[in-house]
Amino acid sequence: MRVVMAPDSFRGTLSAPEAATALAAGWRRHAPDDEVVELPMSDGGPGFLDAVRAALPGELVPCTVGDPDGRDVPGAVLLVGPADDPAGVLTVYVDTSQAVGEHLDRGNASRAVASRTSRGAGQLLAAALALRPERLVVGVGRAGVLDGGAGAIAALLGEGTGDAPGDDVRAVADGGLVAAAAADGAALAGLRDLRDRLAGVHLVVATDTDAPLVGRHGPVRGAGPALGLRGDDLRSAEAAMTAWATVLVDALTAAGAADPGRLVALPGAGAGGGLGAALLALGAEREPGASVVAEVARLPEAVADADLVVTGEGAFDWDSLRGRVVGAVADVAGRHGVPVVVVAGQVLVGRRELAAVGVESAYPVAAEPRHVPAAMADPAGTLAARTERVARTWHR
Repeated sequence: MRVVMAPDSFRGTLSAPEAATALAAGWRRHAPDDEVVELPMSDGGPGFLDAVRAALPGELVPCTVGDPDGRDVPGAVLLVGPADDPAGVLTVYVDTSQAVGEHLDRGNASRAVASRTSRGAGQLLAAALALRPERLVVGVGRAGVLDGGAGAIAALLGEGTGDAPGDDVRAVADGGLVAAAAADGAALAGLRDLRDRLAGVHLVVATDTDAPLVGRHGPVRGAGPALGLRGDDLRSAEAAMTAWATVLVDALTAAGAADPGRLVALPGAGAGGGLGAALLALGAEREPGASVVAEVARLPEAVADADLVVTGEGAFDWDSLRGRVVGAVADVAGRHGVPVVVVAGQVLVGRRELAAVGVESAYPVAAEPRHVPAAMADPAGTLAARTERVARTWHR
């Protein structure tokens, strides 16, 4: 058999390359003579750069950026030459989770969620732009910030002037959603020039969700409760995000953008706590992150002559059914008539939902709550062991 292992990262335990290796190891224990192909995947969220690096040769360029609370953290961008990139041009890949990811909330954050900033994401973008790419692909996914990308835009405005940023720009860059909502035209006065500077770069935002910037499906109501917002705090944050959306639309109108009002409802604008909206405001085109990585990893070619595809992630739940790795992998495999199974840390959806996205079966590593501690203590080992048992069912 030819089996393709195409998992996402197992959040908090295994990167996508590590998960692919564990899946492959488990399968080979039962079927050592099978051809097993490892293709780590990502939906644009945490692990985006890991998945791209596993597929493309390139130079990792290190930098230091701020985390959501202003502390310095290490970052890097990936420079890929024209001969190696699918687009055939000099491309830089950026994983914004390095600056705004949920993992950066270490449980003792010095500021409230609504005061955390995406400034570090803007610093990552500035580091990428300094390499003069023809194409810039920015992965945006689950984040520990909810500032609508205000900090990222303000950081880029400060970088681009050649002078020290004004007080208005600094306040937005460092102040999070509260400062963003209170911003006025002075803080975003340089947006037209920034958009003009980026006009020569093919800017792509690879998002893990198609959520808009505000409303019932926006980032505040979607991610706010998981970040600790409840009741009045949640309502205040939604009002602040709506106010920031107005500021951003007004700035785009002043910059001469076409139909700026549509930004608020654009798919992907709500990704990364609204960071997607900031990138769309800068002229980016949005693509599903899982589709971007599938192209980079040449998933369709790998699946075309496979007998089985195995994918997975930490928790296979309702979110997994909407534009994330499992759905993207199942879509590609379905076009080639190849069955797909999921091996996940936990499986939280039923057979009907599996069938709806084209998945044959799903197998949890931790079938019961009492199994979770063992899975967390040895994630690679328990994932491999579960995959060995799956191979007994599917190997032929």
